[in-house]
Amino acid sequence: MIKLVKTQYLSPAVLRLTFSDGTQGDYDFAPMLATATVLTRPLQDPEYFKSGFLALGALCWKNGLEFNAASLHQDLHAAGKLVSVQQAA
Repeated sequence: MIKLVKTQYLSPAVLRLTFSDGTQGDYDFAPMLATATVLTRPLQDPEYFKSGFLALGALCWKNGLEFNAASLHQDLHAAGKLVSVQQAA
């Protein structure tokens, strides 16, 4: 089971996500933030976006928005944006 082990803020809509299988990728949340729903609107504030945290291997924010690590991993893999942590270093 894939879990998130680390996140790093890169820009107002991009996080570098590191997964338990030794891969990482830069995930652009801009398309999701553009939907401006009740849950995504707060993330348009860069300070709030930075406040994301990991809980049980998932990416979460205090307003209840949560992303499953496997889904994020799959999205990055499909986009060709996953690299091994050793390659990225």
